[in-house]
Amino acid sequence: MFSRAEIIDLAIQIEKNGEKVYRDALEKISDRSLASLLEWLADEEVEHVKWFSDLKRMVTKAPVNPHLEEMGKTMLQRVLGDQTFSLKGVDFSKIEQTEDVIKLAIEFERDTVVFYEMIESFIEDEETLDHLKKIIEEENRHVQVLEELLDSGAVKRGMTASVP
Repeated sequence: MFSRAEIIDLAIQIEKNGEKVYRDALEKISDRSLASLLEWLADEEVEHVKWFSDLKRMVTKAPVNPHLEEMGKTMLQRVLGDQTFSLKGVDFSKIEQTEDVIKLAIEFERDTVVFYEMIESFIEDEETLDHLKKIIEEENRHVQVLEELLDSGAVKRGMTASVP
């Protein structure tokens, strides 16, 4: 139902939405350590967009009906739109603890993984499924990095400037 290119386009849009949320949050907070963390997260989302874009260039697309491909892409865009998952309604200006920002970022990244896992069931082509699993692995890596930062205790000691 979804081509590899459509899935990768979706991943790129999700990552761009995440970057936008983190950059918007940067404008609304004054705490320097929170700003450092949000900037790191936004930069990570930019790196994910690059990774997905490179992946898309590597994918060889089988010939498809252009009308059906455009219709599928339009449907995906309507479903996703500017949706930013769990961070859409967050008022970062009211968050005082860096630890809370990390927890929200983890939730956002996990929601992204859940979304990708949800569309897994629609995929019949094995090669496309393999590519989606690579995307899921990358998102899980992001969650792992954030969890390690949170678990390290560095956040509680106020050492957020050294985010990975």
